[in-house]
Amino acid sequence: MTMATSVPKESFRLSMLLYDTRFRSYTIQIVVLILFLAALGWLVNNTVQNLAAKDRTFDFGFLFNRAGYDINPHLINYTNDDTHGRALLVGLLNTLSVAIFGCIFATILGVAAGVLRLSSNWIVARLMTVYVEITRNVPVLLWIIVTYVALAETTSPPSAFKITPDMVKEGIAPEASMHLWSSVAITNREISIPAPLVRHSLGSIDFGLFSLSLDFLAFVALLVASIAVSRWLGRRATRIQEETGRRPLTWPLRAAVLILPVVALLTAQGFHLERPSMWKTDTNGDYILVDGTGQELVDANGLALPDAEGQRITSGFNFRGGIPLTHAFTALLVGLVFYTGAYIAEIVRAGILAVSRGQSEAAYALGLAPQRTMNLVVLPQALRVIVPPLISQYLNLTKNTSLAAAVSFMDLKGTLGGITMNQTGKELECMLLMMGIYLVLSLIISAVMNVYNKAVMLKER
Repeated sequence: MTMATSVPKESFRLSMLLYDTRFRSYTIQIVVLILFLAALGWLVNNTVQNLAAKDRTFDFGFLFNRAGYDINPHLINYTNDDTHGRALLVGLLNTLSVAIFGCIFATILGVAAGVLRLSSNWIVARLMTVYVEITRNVPVLLWIIVTYVALAETTSPPSAFKITPDMVKEGIAPEASMHLWSSVAITNREISIPAPLVRHSLGSIDFGLFSLSLDFLAFVALLVASIAVSRWLGRRATRIQEETGRRPLTWPLRAAVLILPVVALLTAQGFHLERPSMWKTDTNGDYILVDGTGQELVDANGLALPDAEGQRITSGFNFRGGIPLTHAFTALLVGLVFYTGAYIAEIVRAGILAVSRGQSEAAYALGLAPQRTMNLVVLPQALRVIVPPLISQYLNLTKNTSLAAAVSFMDLKGTLGGITMNQTGKELECMLLMMGIYLVLSLIISAVMNVYNKAVMLKER
């Protein structure tokens, strides 16, 4: 009597691709992929044929042609003789500056508003509710435009800051004056704030497209090192507390580690703030520095001015020096921050309410103050609820920077998707570049926030 020791393997048949559950899913996926690639190929081929029928080509050579237009503001050196590619880079940096500062300020505002909305103080809680409900129910574009109009229409022109010798003699004050100990000038053109400078610079590294300041690099490296040492001291104190039950006093040393090295570096480099100064322009377009009494001191080249009266005829007046923040930039940033902050406030409120009330009661029973309870017990647990929707708000804020066109701010949309596209006629190429750039930015934000989300997740045993 013979017995079968193994089941014979069934030979492969084409029908198994449809009727065998082991292969059916792969078959469906391959068919869908082929159909998608075929549709994409047809779309690309049809586009190329239509462009050829209009004697147009699909290429990105226009990025190396002269731009021929000015961009203000610009974070890297740029003139209208540079290429469209450099104009794209300038617009991208302007977009990133709004997105980065917007995410930071919106988070601060949103967390504060979300926590205060749960305050036991009735007036504070109601005020935050009014802020959230009004801000969320008005389109963000309107907030941007309203902010821009308010800045442009309610502020004084630069000439209102002018002080002449006759005004000083008669004791007449100017129509407008600078703020914060004469360091900030708010005009109907821009807001000028002090600029951080150093007298003993380490120089910079030129990468062609941009230059990297060694002063800034040294500051960031020293700050990162100080933070790392401070965190190590904190972990060491925690380890000692777990072993002995007593936590050593570390905050003076940690504060010194964070502050003293940075202060020493800035002192050695001669750190100072350059305040905005009043300047006039003569008929030749040269700038003339003016002191607080309207007396002309020196021209833009540092040359002493002639004493003979009437040799310089002024034709304008403005502020120079410091960091000029255009009203377009300010309005875009403020509008996005207030709008996104309202949504973040609701996200924070929902995350806090998701934490069991027993956690707070246990912290109060241990003698923790309400503020310490919120910072040490509630918020760390609420982050697992807060972070995922917070990622969406960061993505929305970054993409909403394209609304800068409403206030004539030269971001990525204003440069690549605006003037460059109109000058070159390369609508398809410009739109594809813009879509790709915004896609990459969104993926980077998602990846970074997902890493942070994993770091704050509750670790289960």
